[in-house]
Amino acid sequence: VQLQASGGGLVQAGGSLRLSCAASGRTLSSLLVAWFRQAPGKEREFVAGITWSGYSTYYAISAKGRFTIARDSAMPTVYLQMNNLNPDDTAVYYCAADQSSSLTLSLRRRSTPRSYGYWGQGTQVTVSS
Repeated sequence: VQLQASGGGLVQAGGSLRLSCAASGRTLSSLLVAWFRQAPGKEREFVAGITWSGYSTYYAISAKGRFTIARDSAMPTVYLQMNNLNPDDTAVYYCAADQSSSLTLSLRRRSTPRSYGYWGQGTQVTVSS
């Protein structure tokens, strides 16, 4: 599985960005795709996740109500729509994926970066105040 993240940029506080994670490979239907972020000096943290079917979505508390994760049914792409951004959202954002069978059953596993075997390159999101 290969993942390609894009869509980062510089935005003012209160603004919006949409990140994209394009996936390729032969076993996409069994995957859970997640977005993580890592700010300077901080650990990588879970932001949101979605099963490839789109049936189940998961959000970190910091993302609920502001971010929406969705999968394009026509394209092998997962989006993260981020609204009402604030400077605390500044980070490098990564998409990650692994088999959904274990990830959907455990919040701890789903939120842990080492649970994911496939990673895209990061995309920088900078929110100015």
